[in-house]
Amino acid sequence: MNDYDVIVVGAGGAGLAAALTAADAGKRVLVVEAADRAGGSTALSGGVFYAAGTSVQREAGIADDTPDDMFRYYMTLNQYKPDPAIVRRLCQEATPAFEWLRELGVTFTVDDLYASGVDKVRRGHRAAGHGAEIAEVLEGHLSTNGADVALSTRVQELLIEDGRCRGIVVDGAAITADAVVLATGGFGANPAMLAELYPDAALHGDLHWYIGSDHCVGDGIDIALAAGGELTPRNRGLLLLTPGFARDLESYLPGWLMMVNRQGHRFVDETIEYSVLATVLREQDGRECYAILDEGARMASATTDYRPAPNWHGERLLDHVAAGTLQQADTLEELAAKIGLPPDALAAAAHRYSAMADAGEDRDFFKPGTMLRPVRSGPFYAARIVAAIVCWTGVGIRIDPDARVLATDGTPIPGLYAAGETTGGMHGDCYAAGGASIANAIVFGRIAGAGAAGLAGETKGEDA
Repeated sequence: MNDYDVIVVGAGGAGLAAALTAADAGKRVLVVEAADRAGGSTALSGGVFYAAGTSVQREAGIADDTPDDMFRYYMTLNQYKPDPAIVRRLCQEATPAFEWLRELGVTFTVDDLYASGVDKVRRGHRAAGHGAEIAEVLEGHLSTNGADVALSTRVQELLIEDGRCRGIVVDGAAITADAVVLATGGFGANPAMLAELYPDAALHGDLHWYIGSDHCVGDGIDIALAAGGELTPRNRGLLLLTPGFARDLESYLPGWLMMVNRQGHRFVDETIEYSVLATVLREQDGRECYAILDEGARMASATTDYRPAPNWHGERLLDHVAAGTLQQADTLEELAAKIGLPPDALAAAAHRYSAMADAGEDRDFFKPGTMLRPVRSGPFYAARIVAAIVCWTGVGIRIDPDARVLATDGTPIPGLYAAGETTGGMHGDCYAAGGASIANAIVFGRIAGAGAAGLAGETKGEDA
């Protein structure tokens, strides 16, 4: 007899969902977590869940949104680069997974429903207690179902016998099970793996930092590959733009900034969603740009933005000047010389931008008029902007829509499942919307947990 029916490696959102689903099916479950507490990157997140056709949407008067609409948006935004079968399953199962969380006690209200993508449909459901609440509710229910949890424990390898996953190896000792679910998170905390699998996230060296768990080092990917699994396409994930002022998560740059490329030309509506902004920057020379503001904007900065960005307010900006991360000059020409831009081009861009600010209309990129502020009164300021905040790594283990890990020949590895950020296939060039990663974790965590529990039942039947 095996030690357990199901072993889940990782106790973030995906792992907790998988373990709870298997435990609710009456299976003997072991959860192994490298950190000293459960929650993973989910517990550190904003707790947004992306779904269509939910009860909260209906409460808000949105009665016509459907998973099919969500699928078309998701795939069109990403030029059909993600795995359609995986995304279709995600969109179909997001609604029941969301309702499951709500039934378990996670608080989602109409007040926290918003349009989290680049379209206008309100599909972003923010938990009242953010990601910590989602993790706490899942962990709380799991603790009442008799599952064993081993914290501060890292799995070295999978136990593979005759091509089938039979368990895990911890500190040289085998722990057997009918099925294993890998939910170890991504690899954002592993610089070497970032450089290999997600080179865009290593392009700017030490400026890069990861907002997820420090324990997300990609070991789940390594042990799956060692067992014969396959990787999804490389260089996928979500990066946010940053001036490198501090390692504080500010999802948005202030909308009132003027952003120019190396040629001194403005190239974007500065208020567009973070989910696509890094992709736009990728097309610019050097994959960098400069945020330009004048003294008037600096003085008014604390009251002019609808998106909080504390590092861009008043006296704090002068601190960045003193630290050398924000350049200051009395004239635009002097500023251009400091940051290496063509002086005439920068002056022309500022002149045109200021004229449009006076008129209250952005005729070039159609930014909301309220976000236009003149750039004409010195001193002037500039910050180099790069995509260097690593939010989510989108390269991972290849799975099928039933969360089964696929071997290099395209067939499932018996007994092995995976879910969450440790998998791939859900991501293209753009992040679909805020909450897509949490939805992915919970949806495929539940699918993996149910599949593993069902396989355990089939194995017992065979043994009998």
